[in-house]
Amino acid sequence: RLWCRLFVRCLRVDLKLVNCSQQEIPEKYILIANHPSAFEDFAIPALFDIYPLAKAGVRDWFLLGRISDFAGTIFVERDSSDSRHQALESLVDAAKSGKNMAIFPEGGCKGRHIYDRFHTGAFEVSLTTGLPILPVYLHYLDQDTFEWTTQTLLQMLWQIFYSDSDQVNYYVHEVLDPSQFTDKQQYAEYAHDLFMRWQDLYKDME
Repeated sequence: RLWCRLFVRCLRVDLKLVNCSQQEIPEKYILIANHPSAFEDFAIPALFDIYPLAKAGVRDWFLLGRISDFAGTIFVERDSSDSRHQALESLVDAAKSGKNMAIFPEGGCKGRHIYDRFHTGAFEVSLTTGLPILPVYLHYLDQDTFEWTTQTLLQMLWQIFYSDSDQVNYYVHEVLDPSQFTDKQQYAEYAHDLFMRWQDLYKDME
């Protein structure tokens, strides 16, 4: 977490955690968030005590890959059903051992617009372990700079460093209780609807 905080500071980003919930953040949870940028791969661990799930290629990133590995990231090959199954088991084991986790249910970096569906892995882990889901909406005021499209990682970090608008807000919303849902698909669709609503809400603040 210290390395992640230092990295955020080096990029000169004004990263703020905004609690929109009337409750305090629970001690144990599964964090889910939208994934418009590479910035959140180290910004979320800078703010939350979590173990992230990431694609296997992140391990090979210069410097950030090392940080991710040391942070206990659970890596998964997205095109491998065996790897996804193993990652799911690892997440359940991590949750049962008391670790908080961060998962991007869009299934990868999808840009500034919420993808048309959420994968069910995070919600299956929540139902299996009884841990609540902590939804966090990531909002970048300068979306043109922070959105990850065709740039290399280094190009994107360079853009962020020289951005004229460095304000980034991570909005924490009410936790989702797994006991209120009957299956993982229903759970995922409910969460997706919330993120779509927040997308419209925060768009008006730009």
